[in-house]
Amino acid sequence: METKNLSRRDFMKLSSLAGAALTVGFYFPANAKEASVVTLDTAENLGIDLNAWISIDTSGKVTITNHRSEMGQGSFQSVPQIIAEELEVDLNQVNIVFAQGNNAKYGSQITGGSSTVRGTYKKLLNLSATAREMLVEAAAKKWNVSKAECYAENGHVIHKPSGKKFHYGELVAEASKLTPPTAVKLKDPKDYKILRKPMPRQDTPMKVNGTAMFGLDKKLPGMLYAVVERNPRFQGKVKSFDDTETKKVPGVKHVLAVKMSVFNTLREGVAVVADSTWAAMQGRKVLKVEWDDTGFDHVSTEQLYAKMNDDLKTKEGLSFKTKGNFAAAVEKADKKLDVVYETPYESHSCMEPVNCTAHYQDDKLEIWGPIQGPDWVQDLLSPLLDLPKEKIIVNMTFLGGGFGRKAFMDYPHEAAVISKVIKAPVQVVWTREDDTTQGPFRPGMVYQCAGGVKNGSISAFKAKLAGQDMDHQWPGAQKDSYLGSTTEGFLEPYFESIPHYSFSDVPLDVPIPVMWWRSVYASTNGFAFESFMDELAHEAGKDPLDFRRQHLGNERYQTLITKLEEVTGWKTRKKNEGYGVAITECFSSIVGEVVKVSKKADGKVKIDKVWAVMDCGWYVNPDIIRAQVEGSVIMALGAATVHATHFKDGKAVEQNFNTYKMPRIIDTPEIEVHVVDNDEKAGGVGEPGLPPFTPALTNAIFDLTGKRIRKLPFALEEV
Repeated sequence: METKNLSRRDFMKLSSLAGAALTVGFYFPANAKEASVVTLDTAENLGIDLNAWISIDTSGKVTITNHRSEMGQGSFQSVPQIIAEELEVDLNQVNIVFAQGNNAKYGSQITGGSSTVRGTYKKLLNLSATAREMLVEAAAKKWNVSKAECYAENGHVIHKPSGKKFHYGELVAEASKLTPPTAVKLKDPKDYKILRKPMPRQDTPMKVNGTAMFGLDKKLPGMLYAVVERNPRFQGKVKSFDDTETKKVPGVKHVLAVKMSVFNTLREGVAVVADSTWAAMQGRKVLKVEWDDTGFDHVSTEQLYAKMNDDLKTKEGLSFKTKGNFAAAVEKADKKLDVVYETPYESHSCMEPVNCTAHYQDDKLEIWGPIQGPDWVQDLLSPLLDLPKEKIIVNMTFLGGGFGRKAFMDYPHEAAVISKVIKAPVQVVWTREDDTTQGPFRPGMVYQCAGGVKNGSISAFKAKLAGQDMDHQWPGAQKDSYLGSTTEGFLEPYFESIPHYSFSDVPLDVPIPVMWWRSVYASTNGFAFESFMDELAHEAGKDPLDFRRQHLGNERYQTLITKLEEVTGWKTRKKNEGYGVAITECFSSIVGEVVKVSKKADGKVKIDKVWAVMDCGWYVNPDIIRAQVEGSVIMALGAATVHATHFKDGKAVEQNFNTYKMPRIIDTPEIEVHVVDNDEKAGGVGEPGLPPFTPALTNAIFDLTGKRIRKLPFALEEV
């Protein structure tokens, strides 16, 4: 499997495919709702850039573009698996290349919101089926037989009556001259040979043997290396610096002040550039910087949460969604509840720290690195560097984790600025301390949840959020706008079954950069909403799973609940065992999780097992789904019980894994994942498994001990 960054034209030239291959791709004609499939020759004649393409050469080798990044979520397996199914080829015949950043050609290239498969699977199925049908037609014409007598299988077209066959490579020249059919029949999922099968990932061997190209693996002739001493306070400036001792360090070449864009502000620092990363780091250790930290608040964690809690009490929220009359309904309720939940700020802490390589050359800039949004990088840098977008070439490498952090554009900007000043290619490396302390972070949030139960059902439900709105940080943002993710994670049928509800938020404006974190606001909303749902069930005297069932009339949700009951033995659970459930919805997928806890001999609580039922609709590879859910559960476990980012005097306190601790293998419970089969549209997989874990855990602890946990993180050994 190749992972080179090539434009389509360069790829054709280098592999001599032009004129000796079948290359088909899709594009969107003006004002069209559906993509059209055309051949390379047609695209060239019309001046069209294909925005995704499949190319089959004379040996039968298949090459496809992946316009999204691969950060461990499995797109380098899922996309070829989709193609191979309808194209009728062995998965080992499919190579994949990273596309460069080009929004005009590919549309959005942001890898986030669990969108890679759910956003493109129908187009990819149609594209590969179209190529297959063109090959079948080409074979039929060569044999002078009816196309109906021919079929494709394992990279060949076979004539059913005679048994004669051509391999695809023998047909590409003729097939490339055909007009793609406008409508092709796709397989019924029951006939899949490759899709829905737990096939091993093709990028795993590369990552094991070291041939996979990550950001830090990029090397260029004459490349230098840089680290940056950034202001530890998020809006501070460089007042002055003394680089006398730094320049004495062997290998240090340049020391310069730099600024990089962080939302609507500039983060300032001093870059040390050397002939090795080690020399740059040693130079930074003896660098002396005086900071200007005036003009903004130096906040602490205590101040942040005091302000959020006070805002809940004293401010009207920005209304997001309402129905009925909550205030009147809650007054008439048989039982009422009004509680507050808190969730912490979190670091992304990707396995691979942030890094970027940039080479600025006169009228163009080229970038290589672990980047989740190459088109966003172009959009940001074009006006800042006064370069046309087409002169900013963004090459994606593998990412060692992203979780939203590497969709931000600060680190490519910083690398580009340094390269422009020193007039040489440079690789900027963030240390773990840089990555942990500089953010952006997941925002800490506080929730007031209030509600009432009447006749055993929810009669009124209110959620009021206080915390930072990520959208309010961008230049020109309207800070009086409500948080668009206020109900993220909340199950859609609840809006139908609950007669009176109110959702609103009170935005917090502080100088801490916050950013998407795996499952975004669902990661915090889910804890509040599903914890409160459990508390309402308790007030109603109902079994928590039955209580949810009675409010979720949709058949899809009923099926998921039934599956949860079956796999967990929910109805036969025993004494001295705590069971907790939570069901959340985000990125078009529904996930229900049950956590079982018990007490150890010393009386401490331990997690025995986690069950997860994932309904992501149409899906590709159950092994990838299981891996993503397992990873989500462990990430949620860390955020719930192990780590959090704190602030003191305007600076992040935790600096590395000695203080921002991670769950260990010994902390990881058994995780059993089940995938629902249905005919729904594809949903996300990389993120939706995270939100339900924490409320399922805290609900289980209540079931076992009677203790409600409403503030995160908490120490499991102290329950």
